[in-house]
Formats: sequence, structure tokens, C-alpha cells
Amino acid sequence: MSLVLFAHSVFALPFAIIGFFLALQTTELSFDWTLFLLMLICMVTARNAAMAFNRYLDRDIDALNPRTAVRDIPAGRITPEQALGFTVVNCLVFIVVCYFINWICFLLSPVALVVILFYSYTKRISPLCHLVLGLGLGLAPVGAYLAVAGAFHIVPVFYGLAVLTWVSGFDIIYALQDEAFDREHGLQSIPANLGGKNALRVSELLHVLSFIFVSLPILYMPTGWPYYIGLAIYGGLLIYQHRLVSPSDLSKVDRAFMTTNGFASVIFAVFYLIDIWSK
Repeated sequence: MSLVLFAHSVFALPFAIIGFFLALQTTELSFDWTLFLLMLICMVTARNAAMAFNRYLDRDIDALNPRTAVRDIPAGRITPEQALGFTVVNCLVFIVVCYFINWICFLLSPVALVVILFYSYTKRISPLCHLVLGLGLGLAPVGAYLAVAGAFHIVPVFYGLAVLTWVSGFDIIYALQDEAFDREHGLQSIPANLGGKNALRVSELLHVLSFIFVSLPILYMPTGWPYYIGLAIYGGLLIYQHRLVSPSDLSKVDRAFMTTNGFASVIFAVFYLIDIWSK
């Protein structure tokens, strides 16, 4: 649980649930508990694989960084072989479960795994690593929609882009903690390349885009007052987290990263579901 930071599932999982129920709304299919459970298993195993592989690949870097030296592998609580084995098992379970969902999910399952596993390499080659992380989580609402509908639709793509820009933005804020370390060790990140002040400007732009993307579904589907309340709270929390952090004061990064963003995704998803059930 600590290796994969299971609590961080709160970021993408609510948007996966949105994608699932959006498919029910647009196709008028009936809710299926088995399919819902299979979707959740895919979410958990994909994220487990991505996080465990990241910890495996970064084990030497984590050992050098005082902030991350307490993680399970450098601290000796889990061996690198155990983390890699855990990654392989979760990848296999993910692919098998996709097979039992539908053909398109099964065919695209290796593509999803390549994206989420490739992220672990990107900090070594490009400061755009934050966007690759966002892309990996942004697959959640699209994949959940495909699990139900078996076809693509523009609205879950908007939610995927909203997650991509949202996650990329707050990952930049989180990376501010390692700006000096990354620069010293030749690692790529937007804070290490642009500096803290400019990195926060990029994060703000990404969060403006996230709010735009999460608003665009209004043009493509009927929405009521609960959706607008959820949208307003989501936007307010995006603004709030930027009030918590500055290049000279990183003491509230954890509150901005985990607490604020966790509330943002959960609250928006709750009001989205209320909007559906109120019709």
C-alpha cells in the first residue's frame, strides 16, 4: 500500500467513475455491477503497475534524495525484485481483465501500459515528463467509457484532457520540492529547467486549460445546476492551491498536492453523479 501510495488513487478514480456513468447516460445501457467491478480492477492494477515500476526504476535516485530516501525500496522494506514482480503481476491482471471487458479494451490495453510505464523514463529525457504523467491518468475517463460503450466519444476525451492538464499542473507544483536536486543530478523537470516562478506560471496555464476542458461537455450534453456547482468548486480549488504555494514558500505543498486536488476530483465527481440522478 505504501509502495504504490494507494491513497493517491483519489486523483484519477473519480474521473474514471465519471467516464463509466457518462457511457451509461449517452448509450442508455443498464448499470452492470460486474462491468463496474472489472473497470475498478483495471484502474487499481494499472496504477499499481505504474507506481511500482516508477519506484523500481527510480530506486537509486530516491536513495540520493533526502526527501525520498525513506521510500520503501531505498529504505529496504521492499526489494527491487519484489517491486518489479509486483509490476509484472499487475500488468498481466490488467490485460486479462480487459479481455473480459470487451475487444477494444483488450486491444488497447498494451497501449495504456506503454504510456503509464514509459512515464518513469521521461524525467531522464524531457521536462515534459509532467505531461506524460497527466496523459497516463487522463486515460482513466476514456478507458472507463470504452469499457461500457465499446466506442469513442468526444465528451470523455474532454474529461481526459481535463485530467491531463490538471495532473500535469499539480505535478509541477509537487516537483518544486526537488528543483535543486533535479538540476544538480541532471534530471529533467519544468521547475529544474525554468525555475520555480516560471514553473508556477506554466502550472497556472495548465489549470486554466483544465477548467476549460471540464467545462466543454456542457456544449455536448444536458447539464443542470449540480454540474455547475461542481464546476465552480473544481475551479475554486484549482485557484486555492496556487494561493498556497510560492517559489519562496513550499511549506504547504502537501496540502496543495494531496488534500486540495483530492477534494477537487471527488467533489466534482459527486456533483456530476447528482446531476445525472436528478434528471
